[in-house]
Amino acid sequence: MKLIVGRVESVYLGRTGDDLAKEPCAFLQAELDGFVGDRHRSAARRTWEGDKQPEGTTRRNERQWSAISAEELAAIEQQMDLKEHLSAASVGVNLCFEGIPELSQLPRGTILKFPSGAELMVEEYNPPCLEMGQKLAAMYTSNSGEPLADTAFSQASKFCHGLVGVIEVAGVINAGDEVSVVRYQPPIWLTRLEKG
Repeated sequence: MKLIVGRVESVYLGRTGDDLAKEPCAFLQAELDGFVGDRHRSAARRTWEGDKQPEGTTRRNERQWSAISAEELAAIEQQMDLKEHLSAASVGVNLCFEGIPELSQLPRGTILKFPSGAELMVEEYNPPCLEMGQKLAAMYTSNSGEPLADTAFSQASKFCHGLVGVIEVAGVINAGDEVSVVRYQPPIWLTRLEKG
């Protein structure tokens, strides 16, 4: 399988509050419970309505980081017909990558490796939420001048909103770093068993 190598275009932290946006920064310090200074840093989290477990359940935090690609952002921007550039900060991610156009399709278990030794593991696709769509509809305008519907973002990004995951190995991730994508492959012994 061909190795995918991309680049970290930009990095972000969501420091406090309920605002879904994140602030640009120069680097992220990855620890085993998340990014230092980010409001999503934790080994555990409380579930919300529509989650896998009943709302309010304490569970493992599989959302220690979030990422999208510049290529996916451009596709969402075009689909929404936005007048302004759609920024990674406004969609609330920690990382924006270049050179990984189908980032959202990477399977669970895929590892993202960085020069410092930091590794992130993909847990799942990050589905768009209505609250984010409402916020973006209020922030952005369309080329036509028509107001954006609260559902415009959800419709445009339903297959390309990026990923969430956990920190596998601690380290520093800098804007501009190279990122190597080690796509999850089932172990050889498992594929031999399936062939029977």
